[in-house]
Amino acid sequence: MFKWILASAGFFVFGRSFFGGVIGFFVGSGIDNYQHIMKRAQAQGGGRSFSPEDLFNYYQQRSSTSDIPTMLMALSAAVMRADGKVLKSELAYVKTFLNQQFGARFSTEHLQVLKRFIDSGNIPLNQICQDIRLRMQPEVRTQLLHYMFGIAKADGDVSPSEIDVIQQISSMLGVSQTDFESVKNMFYRNVDSDYKVLGIEQGATDDEVKKAYRKMAIKFHPDKVAQMGDEYQKGAKEKFQKIQDSYEAIKKRRGIK
Repeated sequence: MFKWILASAGFFVFGRSFFGGVIGFFVGSGIDNYQHIMKRAQAQGGGRSFSPEDLFNYYQQRSSTSDIPTMLMALSAAVMRADGKVLKSELAYVKTFLNQQFGARFSTEHLQVLKRFIDSGNIPLNQICQDIRLRMQPEVRTQLLHYMFGIAKADGDVSPSEIDVIQQISSMLGVSQTDFESVKNMFYRNVDSDYKVLGIEQGATDDEVKKAYRKMAIKFHPDKVAQMGDEYQKGAKEKFQKIQDSYEAIKKRRGIK
């Protein structure tokens, strides 16, 4: 219905322009499509039977007006579902992050979007990640890994299933394996973690350690995400500090001056 109404309006508003009518038609089609999706969701009991196609259409409709929160809700839901249980600690982490990042712009509506993705069971991650790659710079995409590992760590432990999901998302986002390992080892530590944080192996020479530190310090400096909000800045500073901590730990063990 809206596609024909807006097509007619566009035709006259733009001075009986054919292109005005086309623009109105496409805008109206989007509204009709969104209403169709929401009616189907209501008929199916809150969206639990959403197909991946329907859910991606829902994502597109939401992200056209609220892009970053919608991206975060989709990725958050995937991580929260990874180990088969959604925990209150994970939800609290997400709510705190969004409150600090978006302030008054964060509302219960965002949590309803999160619930929609959690309940669906059919999150079209590949399509969503492709969309994020088009919208976000590489440094910001890497910062998203820090956010997702924060969710996974909210209960005090990062499970293998959570690591697997975040690694899949990382690959879809176009983040390199080295950068993924660096962020992962800030949260999931073992004997090689300090080296992994710097993107090198334990057998690296002292000069290679110094070179790797300088490279990572430049690459992940908080200024790289200066255009994002305070909470992104906080995460970037934490990551930068962990890079410095890992470097200092290696220097101490090796006696590097």
